[in-house]
Amino acid sequence: MPHPIRLGLIGYGYAGKTFHAPLIRATPGLELAAVASRDAAKVHADLPHIRVHETPAALIADDSLDVVVIATPNDTHAPLAADALRAGRHVVIDKPMALDRAEARALVALADRSTGQLSVFHNRRWDSDYLAVKQAIDNGLVGEVTHFESHIDRYRPAVRDRWRESAGPGAGIWYDLGPHLVDQVLQLFGLPERVHGALAIQRAGGLSDDWAHVRLDYGARQVILHASMLVAGGARRFVVHGTRGSLIKAGADRQEAQILAGMIPGAIGWGEDADPLIAIDAHGEARALPVAAGDQRRYYAALRDAIAGHAPWPVRPIEALATMAVIEAGFASGREGRAVALQLTDAERLASAAARA
Repeated sequence: MPHPIRLGLIGYGYAGKTFHAPLIRATPGLELAAVASRDAAKVHADLPHIRVHETPAALIADDSLDVVVIATPNDTHAPLAADALRAGRHVVIDKPMALDRAEARALVALADRSTGQLSVFHNRRWDSDYLAVKQAIDNGLVGEVTHFESHIDRYRPAVRDRWRESAGPGAGIWYDLGPHLVDQVLQLFGLPERVHGALAIQRAGGLSDDWAHVRLDYGARQVILHASMLVAGGARRFVVHGTRGSLIKAGADRQEAQILAGMIPGAIGWGEDADPLIAIDAHGEARALPVAAGDQRRYYAALRDAIAGHAPWPVRPIEALATMAVIEAGFASGREGRAVALQLTDAERLASAAARA
């Protein structure tokens, strides 16, 4: 493209500082042109020459911007995205798309009427661990998948003073890590028939769920999604069983850890994963398969190409709506103690399947 696409970032907390700003700046053809933050000094410590707007509204009104990226607390995602779409901007929302299915559905409808396009930052589609497992399944290495487990487990026994762990709307581990777990599974298997959810607060002083165990029912295939803050040493990231064998991916993608350690996305070693995928065949023979590097910059590269008209939009709104339907069903199942079906229309189910295809 003759000129870089100019992006404005609303929010410079963990998601904005750790993921969006570094990935945008490391993607050719994109320019991080402005940030909206109440703490200009924090922004300028990392990005000394960038323009800082005091409010989200001021950034959305900035006509020099092509894309507005929303990396704010979860309860503000839908309102800010709606404002940016009404202003005619392209919009990227950090996950989750919204707080519930109704908010998500309203955003999809608004995006359909707007001149700007909407996408949701489900960045873990481009993680090394997930991509290795997906390729092995696609290649038929385990045959028909009958059992699939996906874990994001951490050991953080102390409750921190931050909105993600508060008692406010949009807080808790199912809103935080659930969208990652759900989006990956929907990419692999499509929509489940029913959702069985259990959420709990396990840490002393906890204000929102810090343990989630959700089972997605696909008939003969069962999928388990698990996230916890009290797993010392971690757990296997993926375990897959099928009619022809099994897969085990113990270690997780390293991109987040690399950024936190100061690595610039795209530098030598970026996204590399030394932990192999273990494939076990029907005879019990195990072999270690190398894992290709992950690269979450591919989300923003796809966004750039979509704006230029060369590629479809990454993570389309209907896909994020489907994820929100599963998140909402998980909450409902946990409250009611029963399996819950997804509350999606036939048209939404067909659109979700088409987007996945």
